[in-house]
Amino acid sequence: MADIVRVDLGEVAYGPAVEAMRGWVAQRQAGTAPDRLFLLSHPPVVTYGRHTPAADLPQDGSLDLVEVDRGGHATYHGPGQLVGYLVVNLRERGPGDVVRWLEHALIGAFADLGFPTVRRDTPPGGDSLVGVWTPEHHKLVSIGMRIRGGVTSHGFAVNVDSDLGVYDRFVACRLDGVTMTSLRRMADAAGVRTPTDAEVRDAVANHLGAA
Repeated sequence: MADIVRVDLGEVAYGPAVEAMRGWVAQRQAGTAPDRLFLLSHPPVVTYGRHTPAADLPQDGSLDLVEVDRGGHATYHGPGQLVGYLVVNLRERGPGDVVRWLEHALIGAFADLGFPTVRRDTPPGGDSLVGVWTPEHHKLVSIGMRIRGGVTSHGFAVNVDSDLGVYDRFVACRLDGVTMTSLRRMADAAGVRTPTDAEVRDAVANHLGAA
């Protein structure tokens, strides 16, 4: 994919961001806006799909919970995380698996930053392994998208310097026992500098063809 317009935002509360996203999708469906990649962050919140079991969600009331209309299950958003919302018209771009394309693009971005990552195929009958992982199978990126009227919405969340302790309070992505990681934790383990938010944004946008 190419010719995607990059839109950099700061921290945006989840509710207003989702409301704005509905407008972005409507604009793209009407042809009044180009394909766009919105880069932002959210205050702490756990979002979840309608099929997510209640037992997977935080039980102590310490985090806001919001049911969403994307694919996937429970996911955390918060400070130190880069969220990308991809609003593109797939009908104009031809056939292809947008989730797999997104995984490979993010893997390329992390390689540019000096961090090896991989994608994983979901075993038959197993829980979804969509996302980007370390070679040790620690999860770095969560992906959950929706396609309506040929236009994508929602997207991905990269743990750059997130509070990973939050993931002890709920079951992320229906993967009980999965170890979540961040670029900061990976950098510390490798004895290198953690990339800045701006560096991560640039690398991700570059590999998604977002100018």
